[in-house]
Amino acid sequence: MSLELLAYCAFFLTIALTYAVIVLGLNVQWGQTGLFNVGVAGFVAVGAYASAILTSPAVDGRLGGFGLPVVAGWAGAFIASGLLSAAIGWLTMRLRADYLAISTFGIAVTVQLAALNLESLTGGPFGISLIPRPFAGYAGEALVFSLANLALLVGVVALLYLMLEHLAKSPWGRALRAIREDEVAAEALGKSPRRFRIEAFALGGAIMGLGGAAQAHFIGFIAPENYLPMLTFQVWAMLIVGGSGNNRGAILGAVLVWALWAASSALVEALAPAGEQARAASLQTVIIGVALCAILLFRPQGLLPEPGGARRRLPFLSRWRGTAAAVAKSTEPERP
Repeated sequence: MSLELLAYCAFFLTIALTYAVIVLGLNVQWGQTGLFNVGVAGFVAVGAYASAILTSPAVDGRLGGFGLPVVAGWAGAFIASGLLSAAIGWLTMRLRADYLAISTFGIAVTVQLAALNLESLTGGPFGISLIPRPFAGYAGEALVFSLANLALLVGVVALLYLMLEHLAKSPWGRALRAIREDEVAAEALGKSPRRFRIEAFALGGAIMGLGGAAQAHFIGFIAPENYLPMLTFQVWAMLIVGGSGNNRGAILGAVLVWALWAASSALVEALAPAGEQARAASLQTVIIGVALCAILLFRPQGLLPEPGGARRRLPFLSRWRGTAAAVAKSTEPERP
């Protein structure tokens, strides 16, 4: 294997693991608690911009220039996204399923528009550049730089995995699953569904913000168009393909879907004429959508199902199956 190919593989896995961090956050919200959040891009953006503002150099006309270390930026992203998620959770946790999805989608759109228009804070459409990159001193050596960043992301994902596995097996994690499966029974046993949901929503959002900060510092540049609804679609596809409710499935789904996304991009570039590649790029979304439909139809629990045999379905899929069963029952002939 050539050094260039090895460096690219390390780069690919690093990007995939930044998505894995975000998917782990979504798994806390949906996989463990059943909170249907379709505003993932907004929480990722908050973490990315918070870390960029804390660590980037001073620029005329824009808040920043604090010059803090990368670790401080990541901590700030985790806290900022967590606080925003807690505030949003406190306002919206009475909503269920579709209504929560609509509200979180609106919040994500609001965050993206704020990033686009608050130029004194976010740089507006020009974004924020010169974000310090970990191990920047090795940037001239592609292989060493890529391997160092990969090792860093492997460490972050491993720590998150161990922490979330411990939480899932703790009384707090068991309470989340109890509330997810039967809220009335859990409340009868003295658990507060609203409090637990807010805590899970805040933790998941904080982890998403950390993933956004990791992406920002690895790439070195962020802009509002990086946080469009397509990002939310990608993250949801990763969780569903890997296995909702399973942290290992979340990591596996992130790597597989990112691999499919990268492979489809290379395929489009190879097959589409030079003048049509911008329009043909939408085929990537089609490919991911087809793969997602196949998983929902043939293996709705994902490649690595949730331990214990529980199966998490999206609300619209559950309602569709329930409606189909009711129609089938109503059309059965009456038995004498």
